[in-house]
Amino acid sequence: MSVPNWAGKAALAAPAGRRTASAAVLVTALALGTAAAPAGAAALPQPAAAPAAFATSAGKFGPFGFGGVRLGMSAKKAKATKKIVSKPASGPCTAWDLKAYPSGADSVGLYISKKYGVAVIVAPKGVKTPRGIKIGSTRGQLKKAYPGMRRAANGYAVITVPGNAKADYLFRLSRGRVSEMSMALKSQDCAN
Repeated sequence: MSVPNWAGKAALAAPAGRRTASAAVLVTALALGTAAAPAGAAALPQPAAAPAAFATSAGKFGPFGFGGVRLGMSAKKAKATKKIVSKPASGPCTAWDLKAYPSGADSVGLYISKKYGVAVIVAPKGVKTPRGIKIGSTRGQLKKAYPGMRRAANGYAVITVPGNAKADYLFRLSRGRVSEMSMALKSQDCAN
């Protein structure tokens, strides 16, 4: 079984019961905020449940990072935290997990670009943004917390991370609830 890459070259099968999102759709939405993904895009499984305690910005997902890793941090600095573990991948970005939040064999917790450093962090289940949004939050809660969000053509809700103009939150909604959250640099080379 392959591990995903942002170029969408490797397809995945998610374990039973896990929610999935197209890696190509996710990257396109992060990079452009409006384009739809190509047909046959790879799936990016939802991360596994997270432990209760985590370290960054009072335990919140954002605005600059999560789990001791910051967006834009070089691979060297991220490795020096001893909080990440490499995962096999191919493409322009390397795949990693936070040690405290292993995402499983077919999932990835973050992506690091050679040029931009930590480019994308995927939220583990159970963590919240500083405005209280988590996987499972309703569409109404999301709209109330982030009234300026825009809807990408592929259906993702995207908003600039409050307090960090260099990053976006990306929310996938399924059946009226947040089913996936990611935080990504606006300028990154993990997508075309």
